[in-house]
Amino acid sequence: MSSPSVVTDPLHLVLGDEELLVERALWAAVGAARAADPDAELRRVKVSELTPPELAELLSPSLFAEGRVLAVESAQDAGKEIAEALLAQAKQPVDGVTLVVVHTGGGRSKYAKELPNALRKLGARVTECNKITKSAEREAFVRDEVRRAGGKADAAAVAALIETVGSDLRELSAAATQLVADTGGKVDETAVRRYHRGRAEVTGFAVAEKAVTGDRAAALEALRWAVQLGVPHVLIADALADSVRTIGRVAAAGGRNDPFRLAGELGMPAWKVKKALAQSRGWTPKSLAAALQAVAEVNAGVKGMAADATYALERTVLRLVELRNQRS
Repeated sequence: MSSPSVVTDPLHLVLGDEELLVERALWAAVGAARAADPDAELRRVKVSELTPPELAELLSPSLFAEGRVLAVESAQDAGKEIAEALLAQAKQPVDGVTLVVVHTGGGRSKYAKELPNALRKLGARVTECNKITKSAEREAFVRDEVRRAGGKADAAAVAALIETVGSDLRELSAAATQLVADTGGKVDETAVRRYHRGRAEVTGFAVAEKAVTGDRAAALEALRWAVQLGVPHVLIADALADSVRTIGRVAAAGGRNDPFRLAGELGMPAWKVKKALAQSRGWTPKSLAAALQAVAEVNAGVKGMAADATYALERTVLRLVELRNQRS
């Protein structure tokens, strides 16, 4: 039975397509419902699997007033009938029943596209879960994860964690939590490097860093090590492309400029600009243009165009080293 002292929101809208954040928002709604009724049951169903009568049954009052949470997922796929049924049910909430609508923000039909605004107007509690694509947003996410785990991290530690772990939010969250536990809460760059020693050597970014600085032997060794340990070819190709593009953007903006000012102009973290400034030495506009072509070709290659993706990556690494070491 629900506790009369706990008031829960009967209608939630989880809006966005960042999977980790969406999952957290859903479980936050479940947690709120279970604060009122510890036995509240969660039922998850895709909107494409629902009919209006089934939705009505799932949201109908219970004879014994058990608490329930119904999560209607992929609501961006809703057609006219189910979208209208969702709104009709949302207008008449049932005591003890929480409706959570999970929607990416897009939609295949106009009814699906209009659903988020309609739910907002009905007073839905909205949680935004948009994709994290900007460097500053990812850094903020890592800082928040460290804080959630009870620790603190400086800017250098955040940058090092992203560099060694990558951009996947689940991995970043797990790494941040583990670091807080292992360090007693004080996370600095030294701790990140110590606890993640070896991670950088198995990422595409390590391969890219050696290639764009012209270190042939180290680049090939890093590539073969990454492939042996199962780093996806596409991630290595993406890292090569990202490094070359970053050097090109920084070089085009003026290599003598202040890195902090450049970071603001280019929308990059300062540490990444500093690294690119150092890596840009030895590159010319002509060699960078050729490098951009090479990484574009390998990206297509590892996605199906090349007969041997590993060979395509090795050839590209050698090409980047050659271009970097050209004298003219």
